[in-house]
Amino acid sequence: MSLFRKYRHFLLAGLMLLTATVQAAGTILVFGDSLSAGYGIRQDAAWPALLARRLQEKRLDYSVVNASISGETTSGGRTRIEAALARHSPRVVIVALGANDGLRGLPVAQVRDNLTAIVASAQKKNARVLLVGQRIPPNYGQYALQFHQVFAEVAKARQTALVDFLLDGVATQAALFQADNLHPTAEAQTLLLDNVWRGLAPLLK
Repeated sequence: MSLFRKYRHFLLAGLMLLTATVQAAGTILVFGDSLSAGYGIRQDAAWPALLARRLQEKRLDYSVVNASISGETTSGGRTRIEAALARHSPRVVIVALGANDGLRGLPVAQVRDNLTAIVASAQKKNARVLLVGQRIPPNYGQYALQFHQVFAEVAKARQTALVDFLLDGVATQAALFQADNLHPTAEAQTLLLDNVWRGLAPLLK
């Protein structure tokens, strides 16, 4: 074998190994609203970006795609989940939608149906799913309780992982919110990540 052919042989072998490594990397799809899109702060400070860094630090072979859109509802998420799944082929999907539905007082049954459809679509693609619960202010009365319960109901019905509340440990601290009193500051993002991580970590094993 000539030197050139031998070199080409090793080069091709190296490229094949590199390709296999790239293909082996799993994708985590973050599918949420402004709370996950990093509204009002730098994108690299939002919790999905911090998640990507944590995965690197822990040497876990996953990349993060943040497909969150500010203002998104569960209905909007339902209409675009199939395209997102087809484009990114995620191994894990974090569904963090519903806050805007709750603040608008949309019917609980509608929220339940939309979340169920989103989770089911991801599961049909063999993706593991983490459903992230949301809460709305108690002045919404009985609706606030019914709304929050929907997330546990969907998680149980679809047998998927659940985080009780994305803003746990943040919602009661006014200093961790921007001037609109709705969106967490950059300083709060680590807490949001920690909440998500508790539900996500078992799915990465």
